[in-house]
Amino acid sequence: MTEDVLEPYRRELTGYCYRMLGSAFEAEDAVQETMIRAWRGLDRFEGRSALRSWLYRIATNVCLTALDGNKRRARPMDLTTAGTPEFPPGAPLPETTWVEPIPDSRLDPAEVAQARESVRLAFVAALQHLPPRQRAVLILREVLSWRASEVAELLDTTVPSVNSALQRARATLANVRGEAPRQLGPGDERLLTRYMVAFEAYDLDALTALLHEEATLTMPPFDLWLRGTPHIRAWLTGHGIGCRGSRLIPTRANGAPAFAQYRPGGEPWALQIIETRDGRISGINAFLETERWFPLFDLPPKLSPGA
Repeated sequence: MTEDVLEPYRRELTGYCYRMLGSAFEAEDAVQETMIRAWRGLDRFEGRSALRSWLYRIATNVCLTALDGNKRRARPMDLTTAGTPEFPPGAPLPETTWVEPIPDSRLDPAEVAQARESVRLAFVAALQHLPPRQRAVLILREVLSWRASEVAELLDTTVPSVNSALQRARATLANVRGEAPRQLGPGDERLLTRYMVAFEAYDLDALTALLHEEATLTMPPFDLWLRGTPHIRAWLTGHGIGCRGSRLIPTRANGAPAFAQYRPGGEPWALQIIETRDGRISGINAFLETERWFPLFDLPPKLSPGA
């Protein structure tokens, strides 16, 4: 058996570690460590359990070690109440504060298609409220559909303990999760096209007409966030006026539509992840640390004029 047998599991392990850790970069590090440990142990792997189960056991241990003593990652709305548009965003917070985006291209395509809600920003942020072992139980049982006996074996515990942990995890998520954005339909694809056209034209009448009345705008690494169409419009005409003249390049993140935003001169400005609900845009999540995100998403470092 060679290390080639491990590579087909990389993407699904990345999705698992991302849900556990809330960071694409930490997830890739965890998967790489998993692969190294598995490769070193291949000569001792005797098929006593399925290769996939063995890899998940290693990945779980890597993630639990990484989470030991670490503060949970969050979204801006987990940290503070909604702000108002007249105030600037303040000082940026460390990257370890945030639940971070992940490109769909780094995930298992079948998993994204079948369980896309489980990689949405809101769901991954909700998972961060769970103790690490409960987090692993819920992901394995409810997202990946493992049997309780399989999870018990992986975690070296009992089936009753797994069922108890799952019950507690469900109760916690019920208290912290908001309404989840739903999967896109044909009408939503048209909505995204209209959003792109309105944003690039900076037609705020057309743009705000596309927003849900309770839409949110977040801007990590700042904890300032806004709720409601009037506040978002006021921001875009005030502190956010630098967005005027931007160009948007479609991409995908967290099982959701996204755009790479470039300023008029072609410089990267933000990675926008879009949430929709009831035929409107319900969330614009603008991740501003483009020096981190654009290389991860294989996006151009700069747009040339007319691109």
